[in-house]
Amino acid sequence: MRISRLADQLSGSEIIRIGNAVSEQIRQGATICNLTIGDFDPELFPIPEDLRKGVMAAYEAGQTNYPPAAGIADLRQAAADFLQNRLGLTYSASDEFLVAGGSRPLIYAAYLALVDPGDRVVYPVPSWNNNHYCHLSGASQAMVPTQPENAFMPTAAEVATHLAGATLLALCSPLNPTGTVFTKEVLEEICDLVLAENKRRGPDEKPLYILYDQIYWLLTFGQTQHFDPVSLRPELREYVVYIDGISKCFAATGVRVGYAFGPKLVIDKMKSLLGHVGAWAPKAEQVATAALLPRADVVDDYLTDIKGKLQASLEAAYLGLRSLRSQGYPVDAIAPAGAIYLTAKIDIIGRTTAAGTVLASTKEITDYLLTEAQLAAVPFSAFGASAAEPWFRFSVGAESADSIQAALPRLQAALDKLK
Repeated sequence: MRISRLADQLSGSEIIRIGNAVSEQIRQGATICNLTIGDFDPELFPIPEDLRKGVMAAYEAGQTNYPPAAGIADLRQAAADFLQNRLGLTYSASDEFLVAGGSRPLIYAAYLALVDPGDRVVYPVPSWNNNHYCHLSGASQAMVPTQPENAFMPTAAEVATHLAGATLLALCSPLNPTGTVFTKEVLEEICDLVLAENKRRGPDEKPLYILYDQIYWLLTFGQTQHFDPVSLRPELREYVVYIDGISKCFAATGVRVGYAFGPKLVIDKMKSLLGHVGAWAPKAEQVATAALLPRADVVDDYLTDIKGKLQASLEAAYLGLRSLRSQGYPVDAIAPAGAIYLTAKIDIIGRTTAAGTVLASTKEITDYLLTEAQLAAVPFSAFGASAAEPWFRFSVGAESADSIQAALPRLQAALDKLK
């Protein structure tokens, strides 16, 4: 039996592989601090009560038929008003917004609407899933390695050499998997490079677009600010497609309401693509989200609460790793700035376990931490980085600060066993 070349060459998810290993450990009775999945435990982080009630009421009211292909008008208008009020971004709800079942189909649709097979897509590593979207669209990949001293965010100097002739620059802030963000200055410099590149192109050439994933933008901590391309450089408006939604900021990953906004031409083509796929967000969930977004007081109260809890968990992991570092252990972390992720360094490549196994890559480290410390994390190699780089994503949405603090002595004991 033969299958398509695309399917045959598609690689599996490293995150799913690790998740399966975690599930097996739990099945055998282990207590695991699971920092792998970019999701939320609804017991710790429930969705807004108004959203929950709104979904139930919409189903009771019979909102169970097909929604419009672009999303119900009330939701598109509510999202447009929300973005205008909070970020100053002005987009037409009628023809510059598109609703779908979360952000994933929107990212995929943006790739298919903009990228022809062989076109170059530029993206930083580590970053989430761009390698797979490039494979699915037949794109040529220009991966830009980033550095810990820049909090693993790409700089203008790092992307500059890749932009000539490229079709798409895929960016995300706050970034998955790092939990770090663009500074205003760095994003301005990158935006200026894109503008300059587009000015060099002729009228018959495809422009260089930016795909800007800001699904975590409401989850920033302390004095951290979120910045976006069009707010900084309005002349980029025709070249930026935004990805947004409620999945992360409202702990509503299973509610499946995402939206994209950008140039009418691109949004129209994305709508046509998804119309054939049928990736609509359920109508009842759309109705409930449309009712929630205009309620600024409810939204702000919810964000204050969830950000406080997330920051407590992130700080527990960050301070715990920094404490171990001060004691001489080969670990470190970058201060969390946004999203639900902590960048953690566990630099034990080349060390040997008590059983005589050499930890030759982050895969072996991941397995060792799960077995010996009952601590599950995802290496940056799952996001395109080298397996020789000892960096990991800690995702805190499914664990409390207490659970994370309880895992740190187990991590210390596991490190003590190494030779």
